[in-house]
Amino acid sequence: MAFLFPMIAIEGLLARMLNHLLEDEAWARERLVPFAGKMLELRAPLAPSLRLAVMPDGRLRPAAAEASAALVMTLGPQVLPALLQGEDQLMRAVQASGDTRLAHEVLFLFRHLRWDAEEDLARLVGDAAAHRVLSTLQEVAGWHRQALERLGANLMEHALEEERWLARRGAFEEHRGEVVRLRDALERLEKRIERLAG
Repeated sequence: MAFLFPMIAIEGLLARMLNHLLEDEAWARERLVPFAGKMLELRAPLAPSLRLAVMPDGRLRPAAAEASAALVMTLGPQVLPALLQGEDQLMRAVQASGDTRLAHEVLFLFRHLRWDAEEDLARLVGDAAAHRVLSTLQEVAGWHRQALERLGANLMEHALEEERWLARRGAFEEHRGEVVRLRDALERLEKRIERLAG
């Protein structure tokens, strides 16, 4: 029972966050209305499952524990690297099973529903401060992205040049050609030996 309360709290928080996004987007809620009463279960590695139900107005609420899921969406272990690679990679890291129409709508909303963080922050600190804070955060995120890209490039260069763990494509093709030539020469030698022995 102690574990159930935190799950209800997490599901409630997730429902409030998603409803906040849906609040100003009537078109998004209208897309969910036909699925009223259906339950969606979100699964992720090393995390408990989260269950949300669609309400008649297109908003979401935490679902009853005994309700069966119309759709189960599983985030694979590759979801974190996929977040850095962009939305298309992230979509490939999500597996859906169950109601395909609901899955289509959920994925559509994920692609098109956007959080206006600056507007929400502006309500607390004002327009100018919100703009400065978000600009700074975007710059920091850009620096982190560039640092990760440089780290990846450096690791690849180290693997190719320093440690020779990997072969460049040109070197690999050259080696493959040498192996083919060696195989052909060996076959010719075997035939010559057969002729001499016969």
